[in-house]
Amino acid sequence: MPTAAVVDGESGDGAEPVVLPSGESTADGDHAAHLEEALLQAHALIDSTVDLYHRRSVGPAALSRTNGVPVGESLEHHIGRARHTVSITLSRADEWAEAARNLVPRIPAHVTVRALCTVEAADLLPAPPTPPDDVRLEVRVTARPLSDTLVVDGTSALVRATEQMGGHTAVVNDVAAVRALEILFAGAWSRGRRLAEHVLMRQRLDTELAREILLRLSEGKTDEAAARELDVSLRTYRRYVARFLREFDVDSRFQAGVRAAELGLISPTSARDGGERDRRGE
Repeated sequence: MPTAAVVDGESGDGAEPVVLPSGESTADGDHAAHLEEALLQAHALIDSTVDLYHRRSVGPAALSRTNGVPVGESLEHHIGRARHTVSITLSRADEWAEAARNLVPRIPAHVTVRALCTVEAADLLPAPPTPPDDVRLEVRVTARPLSDTLVVDGTSALVRATEQMGGHTAVVNDVAAVRALEILFAGAWSRGRRLAEHVLMRQRLDTELAREILLRLSEGKTDEAAARELDVSLRTYRRYVARFLREFDVDSRFQAGVRAAELGLISPTSARDGGERDRRGE
């Protein structure tokens, strides 16, 4: 997260708020790096906490399984009680995301709804039904992995473990844990890109020349060599590069290539191969 984290109700430990990666090279950049590291730790915390629950009984439980209740029913139960805010993450186009999409028109009046989704979910999910006029809905997109999480009014939460951990859904009963989830969501949300901006960016960058330039950035090639390969002027090539750096909010050419892979504009394998070559000094 974008992810969310669960706090062990017995220890009372919290989780640090997190922010999606940023290209700042100043103190803000250091802060963003710290928050991103916290995000990765929080991502693992959900799975470990759910696993802990399955391996032992605690009472009163900080986390309680939904015991086979369909995902859609669990989401409907929690979202139906919302009075002020609904914050939800969508990691992929599956039953969780589909249920959330269909519940939008039924959300109570005057509720602010924030949906943070991955690129995969944003690209594969159809547009949600039109919500009532008095429902304030905003969708943002992140290039980072997410764990499925729902926080309602900052007082109740629902989390789902990854498929590797069984995909179990559980209710978070500990108030401090719910608050930690809300803070984590807020941090990730602040770095997300509005859905409309994401769509426009994909349209601007999804051209053959743009993809070829991004591929060479991910491979770590010099501007001169890449421009020759593509048979474009160095000035044109660098103009594209400057635009990519702005669009992706990064400082280096290689980071732009990595971000393009995260957004599905080029193959992730290409970006990884380029990173290996950079580390070997090729």
